[in-house]
Amino acid sequence: MGEIKVSPDYNWFRSTVPLKKIIVDDDDSKVWSLYDAGPRSIRCPLIFLPPVSGTADVFFQQILALTGWGYRVIALQYPVYWDHLEFCDGFRKLLDHLQLDKVHLFGASLGGFLAQKFAEYTHKSPRVQSLILCNSFSDTSIFNQTWTANSFWLMPAFMLKKIVLGNFASGPLDPEMADGIDFMVDRLESLGQSELASRLTLNCQNSYVEPHKIRDIPVTIMDVFDQSALSTEAKEEMYKLYPNARRAHLKTGGNFPYLCRSAEVNLYIQIHLLQFHGTRYAAIDPSMVSAEELEVQKISLHTSHEQEEQ
Repeated sequence: MGEIKVSPDYNWFRSTVPLKKIIVDDDDSKVWSLYDAGPRSIRCPLIFLPPVSGTADVFFQQILALTGWGYRVIALQYPVYWDHLEFCDGFRKLLDHLQLDKVHLFGASLGGFLAQKFAEYTHKSPRVQSLILCNSFSDTSIFNQTWTANSFWLMPAFMLKKIVLGNFASGPLDPEMADGIDFMVDRLESLGQSELASRLTLNCQNSYVEPHKIRDIPVTIMDVFDQSALSTEAKEEMYKLYPNARRAHLKTGGNFPYLCRSAEVNLYIQIHLLQFHGTRYAAIDPSMVSAEELEVQKISLHTSHEQEEQ
């Protein structure tokens, strides 16, 4: 269904990039699923954290494009964790298991919030080199559901899916956005009750980011100007929280720009990571840098010319 509509590359991705399953907790039921692609010599890769409805493969277009440029990219799917501290502790153990000292994090929606909480959690012994926050937020109270957060675990799967689908765009959409939503609905269907309930709990549990603990981390805020689950107030709060952040605005893209506007998203990711080229925190194979930089500059120039003409 969604696989074929979104991109013919999806089946190629599934057949060439193996899905790994890793347990780092004492509880064997807590399994991290991940795709790890690109050169293993890179010790500071870019890690993707999905939204409530997402699985690791929602970032397949980023994995294919960025590894083609020489980046090491890891896309994750969370185990069932019921609070932010438990998630952060599990994620730290996963990085230890993968022997990764520092990483760049790209977080979409809930993934972005968890990325910020992990940076905050490790601020005394930093593990996060930089953040790309896509359609993300810094305070769970924006969803006005903190009072229901402790009851998600009781709800049946169909009710949880209905809650998530309520945030998906409706009405007329361009073909790419419609295909992106179809794909995410397909991924949502693959999640079990406990996976969904735990993610919604993390999404709505009363919590906020403490900016003074992560103010020295380079941040790019990526958001869209069209309809998304994020309110204008939530976006403004992010800009206030990170006054020095780079801003990557997409005219359109809805909740899932990494699926339906992947070329633009990939370009913004490359621009963000350029600042680390030539350092020990580079996410790219050094031998690929010159060709990749030239291509980014060409695309960037072409994009800016197009925007001037519109």
